[in-house]
Amino acid sequence: MDDALRELYQEVILDHSRHPRHYGPLAGASHKAEGYNPLCGDRVTIYLKLDADGRVADIGFEGKGCAISQASASMMVEMLKGRTAAEAGRLMQGFLHLVKGEAVGDLAEDDLERLEVMGGISAFPMRVKCATLAWHTYKNAAEEGQTAEGAA
Repeated sequence: MDDALRELYQEVILDHSRHPRHYGPLAGASHKAEGYNPLCGDRVTIYLKLDADGRVADIGFEGKGCAISQASASMMVEMLKGRTAAEAGRLMQGFLHLVKGEAVGDLAEDDLERLEVMGGISAFPMRVKCATLAWHTYKNAAEEGQTAEGAA
């Protein structure tokens, strides 16, 4: 990766970290899960509104942690809103492969372009958990998370 592209990617990560999208509790959330990385102290809570078909009708997050964990959560919520469970699962798998430096698979080109910002993380294995915390927490919220009413 050339220096100009690396610098651009760093700026995108810093922008998402400093100005996270969809940050804060989600009124009327149907599902919620909390994630914690004990190695570095990163924390994230994912709030979901799933429609009757399991599509992500709305999504938000709260958390504290390093720039990578917060930027990853911000990027994730932007990308998952409106996705079906299958689409979200493919996106998550592609992201997990990307940050581990593995072949990404069958992601749509525009999704891959948006996620490539985090591709450099594969050079720092200790940071992979920071980048994937929100994604794993989303999965827990969607599949096993308490309903927001039960978690209150």
